[in-house]
Amino acid sequence: MMTTFLWISAVLHGLTISTILGHFRTAQEYVNIPTIAKYFNTKGRYEEVNPYLIDDKLSVNKSVLPVLSAKCQPIHLTAIIRHGTRYPNSNVIKNMQQLYSIVVHNASGEESWLKELQNQWTMWYTEDMDGRLVQKGVEDLKNLAVRLSKLFPSMISEEKLRAGMIKFITSSKHRCVNSTLSFKAGLTELWAISDQEIEHTVNDALMRFFDQCTRFVQEVDGNPSALSEVESFRLGPEMRRVQEKIAERLGVPYSDITCDSAEAAFYLCAYEFAIKTVNSPWCRLFDQVDAQIMEYANDLKQFWKRGYGHDINSKSSCILFHDLFSRLEKAVSDHKSGQKVTEAVTVQVGHAETLLPLLTLLGFFKDNNRMTSVNYAAQTRRSFRTSLIVPYAANLVLVLYDCGNDDLRLQPLLNEKPVDFPGLTTQKASMPRFQDVKELYRELLQGCDFESECRLFRAPAEG
Repeated sequence: MMTTFLWISAVLHGLTISTILGHFRTAQEYVNIPTIAKYFNTKGRYEEVNPYLIDDKLSVNKSVLPVLSAKCQPIHLTAIIRHGTRYPNSNVIKNMQQLYSIVVHNASGEESWLKELQNQWTMWYTEDMDGRLVQKGVEDLKNLAVRLSKLFPSMISEEKLRAGMIKFITSSKHRCVNSTLSFKAGLTELWAISDQEIEHTVNDALMRFFDQCTRFVQEVDGNPSALSEVESFRLGPEMRRVQEKIAERLGVPYSDITCDSAEAAFYLCAYEFAIKTVNSPWCRLFDQVDAQIMEYANDLKQFWKRGYGHDINSKSSCILFHDLFSRLEKAVSDHKSGQKVTEAVTVQVGHAETLLPLLTLLGFFKDNNRMTSVNYAAQTRRSFRTSLIVPYAANLVLVLYDCGNDDLRLQPLLNEKPVDFPGLTTQKASMPRFQDVKELYRELLQGCDFESECRLFRAPAEG
């Protein structure tokens, strides 16, 4: 009925067949969005953060950018980007397979969605997929490249790309390398560049600094007690109730559904949607309250492992922080000396684990109260929400402008929307003076040494 109405309405408005089909596909996309999609944490689509992209993947919202004086000209842009949509990793897939076995062999009930899971849905995830980029992830980065070139046409331009003034750096992980290739393809296809190979550099010291920070690896990543709050929440009343509700919906004993099972079910809903745009019957295992609890459990893990939970989480990104500011200073130096800025644009592709520690070091999304296993109810209005901060293809873009008379300004954008540097709340906070930004981070710029921060046994601080 709805399909017929859309068709007749479109014909009456004189639209072409292709336009009608386009509207129909868009309408179907909206229908296929699970009601819990905004709670998928780091497994969420970029479109949930910027819903206007559902209608047009190449749409840019220039109205969110501050109105600039004609004197303000961009001289450097750095984009730090998370890879696009990927398959689950092998450990998650193992848990998915175990849950699927329980559903197929043990679940009882007459609901149509359960029958669909048992008789029609097949476990198509295999362990060899292990976090690799999917086709949707390729499109994520291609489309992002085109949108950023629209937002900043004088920076991300054919001329600068051909001249080697756009540098590409990536993590060595397959999903990041392929995301980098996809971003480059977005530009070369846009400008029909087929006579030139665009190079990129693999640099894990920058994009996977967390692997090379000994203190982080030993004190947090490899230390179960560092995530004790996460484990306590997993064993707490909120998560237990989610597990009980899943067991009730499947008609299996409560003991069959562990915390890992609940997480696997949540991920099955999230991945089916992110990869295939399908509102899967797996999503029927959760209502909104359940999804909010699952979101909190995952945010709690990110808080203690990548965010404000431990000081070394953010300090592990010191190397990327200094790299970012040294590129900005180099651009200023080139510009002031009258030379062309040789590295006009830097595109760096990494992980959620690359972006979150850096954003934490910069002071973004810091709430008044720390996230713990017992303050779930008090955290409903928290700003530390990975669903909004680091979905697939998340990006932090910093644009340096010269506004004349030695007035340099730095504009930060997260996921194509302006954000304010914490503590810079002047009227033009979305584009503060570069000097004020440097003053804000003066202590980090003078210190924050990766080698000393990441040394396992450090000399005690003086005083």
